[in-house]
Amino acid sequence: MALIVDTFIGDPRSRFHPVVLIGKAISFWESVFFRPAAGAKKMISDGVFLVIAVLLSVALPVYMILFILAEIHYTAYIIGCIFILYITITPHALARDAKKIYRCLADRNLPEARRQVSWIVGRDTAHLEESEIARATIETVAENIVDGIISPLFYFWLLGPLGAALYRAINTMDSMVGYKNERYLYFGRAAAKLDDVVNWVPARLTAGLLLVSSAVLGFSARQAWLMMRRDAHTHPSPNGGYSEATVAGALGIRLGGYNQYQGKTEFRSYMGDPHEKIQRFHIRKTVQLMYASTFLGTLCITLLLLLGEL
Repeated sequence: MALIVDTFIGDPRSRFHPVVLIGKAISFWESVFFRPAAGAKKMISDGVFLVIAVLLSVALPVYMILFILAEIHYTAYIIGCIFILYITITPHALARDAKKIYRCLADRNLPEARRQVSWIVGRDTAHLEESEIARATIETVAENIVDGIISPLFYFWLLGPLGAALYRAINTMDSMVGYKNERYLYFGRAAAKLDDVVNWVPARLTAGLLLVSSAVLGFSARQAWLMMRRDAHTHPSPNGGYSEATVAGALGIRLGGYNQYQGKTEFRSYMGDPHEKIQRFHIRKTVQLMYASTFLGTLCITLLLLLGEL
């Protein structure tokens, strides 16, 4: 039901969206615990307090809401569970953003495509050509199959709606403070490491789902397997490479390479072999892989939940 709601309604952009509220809670607790003059050890410990405070700030209201709904009626509780899972998964938003970029490229509107892709990636986009815009889009969609879909589903199965909500809080913390820059190198370390830990299993499950999806869609499941085995560990993240390398292999393209961040050029290890030059139609194929994996993951979690009721 959560997937159906997301498919037809999508993720509304609102300052009252629960994930936006989680972001505001993170910003509040950061203002409480962050001390620029503190030493490395103090910053790391303060970062741990930030993680604890944010998780409690999410867990307590979610638990209370679910408890109240359960007291009202079981149906109200189920609707609450559906809503929480719905706001923690993002297949519709990923597809929406990718399709906007695809349409801009199809219309040969590179300036608008650069502007659109700048909303979903951290790299500099002002001078990207079509193939680089497509690569940035594909990498973002592929990596977010883990963060935005399979991980919330996994923790919903493991810990219920509270698990999905806590996962979203952890992932949002990582996206806000989990950077290796001067401000967050130590303060954001706890959030970043926790995000790595909670995504470890889902990332590898996602690779398996992508392999099956590749076979179902007629892409190269064999190459997807080989590239995942060969290249996944070369990604800067211990988890991000499992989806990106698998997608690269399935589509016969090469991801990674040189990116610019605030004028500085950085190299990310290549994943996949360039059997085909990256073009805009590879964005559509990546979205197809994303939705197939989402459907398979949802089906698996649903069956596991049903088996748990027997």
